[in-house]
Amino acid sequence: MQFDWTPAIVSLKVALVSTTIIFFLGLSAAWRMANYGGKWRVWIDSILTLPLVLPPTVVGFLLLVLIGKHGPIGILLSAFDIKIIFSWGAAVVSAVVVAFPLMYRTTIGAFEQIDQDLLNAARTLGASESKIFWRVAIPLAWPGIAAATALSFARVLGEFGATLMVSGNIPGKTQTIPLAIYFAAEGGKLDVAGIWAIIIFAVSMGAILLINNGSFWFLKPDRRRADGH
Repeated sequence: MQFDWTPAIVSLKVALVSTTIIFFLGLSAAWRMANYGGKWRVWIDSILTLPLVLPPTVVGFLLLVLIGKHGPIGILLSAFDIKIIFSWGAAVVSAVVVAFPLMYRTTIGAFEQIDQDLLNAARTLGASESKIFWRVAIPLAWPGIAAATALSFARVLGEFGATLMVSGNIPGKTQTIPLAIYFAAEGGKLDVAGIWAIIIFAVSMGAILLINNGSFWFLKPDRRRADGH
């Protein structure tokens, strides 16, 4: 049996690019919301979390409305001769939208667990907000941030509904592993679908193991030695 590995390559590219975008967007949004107490907080938080509870097909449809040929963003991009829909870029966009809430919710929880006295002490010593963010908040919240990143990566890797709607199933271009599984099973190629299922199962299990052990491995070396390891 000749096995085509291009879905793995496409999935890996989409996952790496999407997770990188999600990482920085999620950090920024979570930090701002953790320090925002305005009257619009509930609404903003709800909007940022909404893709987490919406069916992926609904997210895909909304993206089609926005970035499609006749959508507001699609029309704007077409003026610069840029077409996103049914392209590799569309797969990245859909993955970012679907997985962003995981990064955001987990990271904001990690930021909210930080002792505010430590942040206020840094401000008293004259540290700027950007320095507090990178040199105080990030290290303290890092186990949660690492878990959020692993969750986001696994979610991106398994995205199906929204990706299919906005990027299609173009072999070698937009066909990811979940799409390859679906269409292989539909076409009666159960052996191919089984191989891809095992691969994505192994990667997902690895992400879960990373999350479950993250609180230990991200401790300082002296803390790990004190725990007897």
